[in-house]
Amino acid sequence: METSSQADITLFLASSVHDMKNSLGLLGGMVEKLVGELPPDSGADRADYAHMLYELKRINGNLMHLLTVYKLGNALYPFDPVPALVADLYADLVVQNRVLYQTRQLQLDIDVPDDLTGYFDVDLIAGVLGHALVNAANYTRDTVRLSAREQHGELELRVEDNGRGYPPAMLLDSRAGLTGVDFFSGSTGLGLYFAHEVARLHRNRDHLGSLRLENGGVLGGGCFVLTLP
Repeated sequence: METSSQADITLFLASSVHDMKNSLGLLGGMVEKLVGELPPDSGADRADYAHMLYELKRINGNLMHLLTVYKLGNALYPFDPVPALVADLYADLVVQNRVLYQTRQLQLDIDVPDDLTGYFDVDLIAGVLGHALVNAANYTRDTVRLSAREQHGELELRVEDNGRGYPPAMLLDSRAGLTGVDFFSGSTGLGLYFAHEVARLHRNRDHLGSLRLENGGVLGGGCFVLTLP
């Protein structure tokens, strides 16, 4: 049983993560405003701001994942799957990442039928795909594709890029990325852990959601594929 002092520390850490997340979100908004005011020929300054914005979004996403994992583990998150239009979800993701992609001069292609619907927790899925889009912005050469389709009675959501793709070890088992820390890349596997857990929360009778990583796809690079029953 968790002792009172342990519970206090856990609550303090969760509260601190919440405060840091809000502060980083505020800083991200300020950077986006500054980028919007830069002249088109600002060159190196724009590149610096683009990198700053990427790091802010990446860290803010990790903090949000930590906080959500804490809430899920303590039955505090109101898991709420509802019928939703995938096109609406993707439109929101485009708006959230527009400045990041513009400052990095990246193309973001959307391929989703207007009437395609799914049954999922919109906030959780937006968190997973938003983080995948931020990662793709760092690893792609110049193009990212966000697509969706219904296949075999399931909803398949894909984030693809034209970068070098995932390392072989991650393709053998995407969960391998959860088991350790890569001190060279700085990856802790938190994003993949969060995506796996969110996918598995979605179920239809005996069918659970899943995550897989591939190389190839339409753009020939990494493919982050979330399947929901």
